[in-house]
Amino acid sequence: MLNIFSKKPSFEKDTIQLKNGKNLTITFLRHASLLFEYDGKVIYSDPVAEFEGFRIDFEKLPQADLILVSHDHYDHLDCDAIEAICQDNTVIVCNETSAQQIADATALRNGQSISLFEGEINIEAVPAYNITEGHLQFHPKDRDNGYILTIGGTRIYIAGDTEDTTDAYAIKDISIAFLPVNQPYTMTLQQAANLARAIAPAILYPYHYTDTDIAQLPNLLSDTDIEVRLRKMP
Repeated sequence: MLNIFSKKPSFEKDTIQLKNGKNLTITFLRHASLLFEYDGKVIYSDPVAEFEGFRIDFEKLPQADLILVSHDHYDHLDCDAIEAICQDNTVIVCNETSAQQIADATALRNGQSISLFEGEINIEAVPAYNITEGHLQFHPKDRDNGYILTIGGTRIYIAGDTEDTTDAYAIKDISIAFLPVNQPYTMTLQQAANLARAIAPAILYPYHYTDTDIAQLPNLLSDTDIEVRLRKMP
């Protein structure tokens, strides 16, 4: 049975102080959908209303200043959800295939970047793709985006649908990382742990995990200084 949030939904939230002393609030919506609030700005990453029996009414959530879309799969691109949170000045940043479905979006290719809101927020599009034989068709190289957001001097890596690629291993100076953990589409727990060791974020959030047992991930990184935070994302 579809679970529809008839009232304003309640989600887990974290508030983190950034390098400039201001706070970033992260709301964990579901699967790959995240909401960030910083200094009056509202940022969504891959807002999707319906996934595996849950539906969020985005009209009950804050209007967006910025929306990020990593790629055009159904669990990452939802034009109705985007329409519900858009206002006249909302900026939408996405990969090239998603831009074919979203009016007035700014398409970034891997390696491109954009600075917004008078330099308050910088967005880098980084590669996200599969490398395991038999899985390459899910997310081919050079098509989809992950994103690095620099907000208040703090670099946040939202990996999108990727495995632990050579490109991902090259990412540095990350304070907060969101890594996907659900093979065959993204990473195994061990792949995610290996990548986390390489990029060494202060805080790691597994996301896009569906039915993966993420409770094992902190043990895989227990000998590091990485704080693994497990949050419910139905």
